[in-house]
Amino acid sequence: MSTRPTAPSDPAPLDLANKPRHFQLDRRTFLQLFGGGLLVCLTDELTPAGLLAQEAGGFARRQPLPTQISAWLHIGADGKVTVFTGKVEVGQNIRTSLAQLVADELMVPFESIEMVMGDTDLVPWDAGTFGSQSTPQMGPRLRSMAAAARQTLVEMAAKQWAVDPTSLRAADGKVADPKTGQTLAYGQITRGEKIVATVSSAVPLLPAKEWRVGGTPVPKVGEREFVTGKHKYPSDIVLPGMMFGKVLRPAGFNATLDSLDTTAAEKLAGVKLVRDGDFIGVAAPEAYTAEQAVAAIKAKWTVPPQPSNKNLFEYLQENPEGGRDGARRDAGAQPADATANSADKALHLAQTYTVQYIAHAPLEPRAAVAQWDSGGKLTVWTGTQRPFGVKDELVAAFHLDPAQVRVIQPDMGSGYGGKHTGDAAIEAARLAKAAGAPVKVVWTREEEFTWAYFRPAGLMELKASVKADGTLAAWEHTNYNSGNAGLPTPYNVPGPAVEYRACNSPLRQSSYRALASTANHFARESFMDELAHAAGLEPLAFRRKNLTDARLLAVLSAASERFGWEAAKSTPTRGFGLACGTDKGGYVATCAEVALDPAAKTVKVVRVVQAWESGAIVNPDGLRNQNMGAIVQGLGGALLEAVLFADGRILNPRFSDYPLPRFTDAPQIEVVLLDRKDLPSAGAGEIGIVGIAPAVGNALFAATGARVRNMPMAPATPVPGIAPSPFTT
Repeated sequence: MSTRPTAPSDPAPLDLANKPRHFQLDRRTFLQLFGGGLLVCLTDELTPAGLLAQEAGGFARRQPLPTQISAWLHIGADGKVTVFTGKVEVGQNIRTSLAQLVADELMVPFESIEMVMGDTDLVPWDAGTFGSQSTPQMGPRLRSMAAAARQTLVEMAAKQWAVDPTSLRAADGKVADPKTGQTLAYGQITRGEKIVATVSSAVPLLPAKEWRVGGTPVPKVGEREFVTGKHKYPSDIVLPGMMFGKVLRPAGFNATLDSLDTTAAEKLAGVKLVRDGDFIGVAAPEAYTAEQAVAAIKAKWTVPPQPSNKNLFEYLQENPEGGRDGARRDAGAQPADATANSADKALHLAQTYTVQYIAHAPLEPRAAVAQWDSGGKLTVWTGTQRPFGVKDELVAAFHLDPAQVRVIQPDMGSGYGGKHTGDAAIEAARLAKAAGAPVKVVWTREEEFTWAYFRPAGLMELKASVKADGTLAAWEHTNYNSGNAGLPTPYNVPGPAVEYRACNSPLRQSSYRALASTANHFARESFMDELAHAAGLEPLAFRRKNLTDARLLAVLSAASERFGWEAAKSTPTRGFGLACGTDKGGYVATCAEVALDPAAKTVKVVRVVQAWESGAIVNPDGLRNQNMGAIVQGLGGALLEAVLFADGRILNPRFSDYPLPRFTDAPQIEVVLLDRKDLPSAGAGEIGIVGIAPAVGNALFAATGARVRNMPMAPATPVPGIAPSPFTT
């Protein structure tokens, strides 16, 4: 399979044979050049009410599919298959897995497929890449396109041979007549003709048990380019005549500018200073000169008093969104009132859990290159999970017709939900417009840690009652601020009361991998462990007693058996814990082993076994990698990470002050995959992170008897406002 990096278009004349690898076509040119082939399109009848809807941390949008037919798949005269999708590759390997699904339905070699992703001039509209939706949403759509294309090709071959289409077979990019032995390659069928097939109703798809490419560990497309440094990220893009941009940042959040002196900056050679309302920036021929110019600007700011970590959770509870009556209740939730007494309740328990703000900390900070052409069209290359969302932001910021804006997303250096907005794109476009030249803006690490948004902090209040037989009798779970993802309990309990109360956050906050599922699973699974111990029950047995969800029970059994849970006996220097959960169609169970040195007060997670089930597995290696990456990332939030802030300033805006898991912190990880070929494939990017924190917390309690109800549990740097941890790392 090939991949076309997205970068600036070359001027006419067009000569594909001599084009460099960075060549990128607009849709009209593509259709002109590749018109000799089959173009598979979509009408809005395939989607209920002609609407697409997605949601992620406040980024929700419903948009009708375009009234014009949008192409999703093209089969050229040479047999090459081009697939168009608004989903983007951000490390989750969907370029590979989506191509696997197309290869199976179209019955072509995997290597013949090229994915065009996240280019708003080439692909159909898409809300974005988030919420573990790429596989369950885009997978069936592309499979339908491929199946329709295969049917069309078979019918065309049948017409050419004057035979019944049902007597023909498609395989390996060819249509064959078993009776005569005749074959026609797909390219031979379409050569010299412009053929458009429109899909307006569901087409039969191959069951997962018949996949030949799907379900296999196809290597990541372009893996050598990623590991050798050949791959170009947004921050690597260079255009002819490009300048470098920097933006003057305020002295703190909600600051007001009192005075400004730009004289020294404007004297630097080649510097173009831009002021547009509160926006102040520079463009310069070199990055160093741009940095010097911003440093030379004399600005005085007033930063008002603001909350800090010290009083964070009291602040959240006292500042509901919309005022005192502004609490937002989770859909279908009941009022929080699970405390009614009855004679068969043997145990009542209430606890509070907290999670701090944490940063996304992507290896590549926000970056964008913007270019305005002579006709006023704006093209931006940027790292984003929402190319069309960023396009909308640019359209609004510059009052442009949507046709005048193009956003291209080269594979970026990770996002984790942190790159939904177009901050850097707008900054680069403003500077490029003023400078009359392409401009690149790359945020510094401190800018990324300060001016990007954070995973929301949260406070979770839980109450429950347990009967004498060990079954749950009542359940309350109230989440302040962090969100409602993963809030409903999977355990059997009559009338569970779950509620999400939105708050006025003192920091900019939005999506993070798994959204609030991490916080809500940490609280719920820690609380389940507390209930089990308080009731004198073994934690795994207690969960099984209160579960009937067969899929969740299956991952619990798979993880505990592989881990050797029955033989794992905790000591003061060795602890064992488990947790489980479900969200977005995925089921996970996590077992953790921790080693402690009581004298040194150190803790290390030494072994993790995680079982996962998300329906039919498309790429087992990719799924295993997603789980392993989620576990390591989750260790950071569980033990180490917290954004420290006070009076509108971030106090640890650099890696030297913001601890993340290092190679030495990585435990031995084993991932157990349950392949349910009888179920639709769900996404795998998010839910794999939610089990590690409660499993580790429960293991720490099993070893020491000390229960830590806040994340991070063992911060290397003390976090104001939370009780000192009995553990340090």
